[in-house]
Amino acid sequence: MSLRYALIALLTSRPMTGYDLSKSFSRSVAHVWHAPDSQIYPELNRMERDGLLDSVEVPWGKKGTKKEYHVTDAGLADFRKWMESPLVPQRQRDPAYLKAAYFDFADPAAVREQLRQQRAYWEEHLAMLEATRATLVDRSHPTLAARIAKLSECEAELAVRYKIYAYDGLIARARTELAWIEDGFALVDELCGPTRERPSCRSDSARG
Repeated sequence: MSLRYALIALLTSRPMTGYDLSKSFSRSVAHVWHAPDSQIYPELNRMERDGLLDSVEVPWGKKGTKKEYHVTDAGLADFRKWMESPLVPQRQRDPAYLKAAYFDFADPAAVREQLRQQRAYWEEHLAMLEATRATLVDRSHPTLAARIAKLSECEAELAVRYKIYAYDGLIARARTELAWIEDGFALVDELCGPTRERPSCRSDSARG
């Protein structure tokens, strides 16, 4: 259900077509809630059916049209209700941690390669988060700029500061992941040595 609220959050800045929403989603909300186009477009249809959105046909290309979505009063009320409801923590499902718990079944070279891949991902992700945060601080982020243009300075400050707070959490998480990965490299070197293929105690028997 959170996808619809992520979409409403984007539409509070300005009305958008599904195409514009998808682009805005990928450079903002997707950092905290991933969803492909195959989920976004059907959800927009459901939200319109449920009265959370209205749409109008707008020109697209030379002869075509597209739906432009607007949040209804009912949509805003539903969004506020969701925002003020208690958050139920979700249990973690992360294959990286599951695999790490059983690295003793893997060759050390394979472990190091997985750690290198994870490090490359988190380094790129961290750079993207920090760059996005900078556009929130200077208020140049396009989605944020469109929203705060309609707000008083006090309201704009609230919107900006809370978004920076969210990105500070994402950045802290990315840095924690990178530190954990470096600990993994150190642990493999400690247990297996920098060149040794396998620890001498390794066996192929099942272990829990």
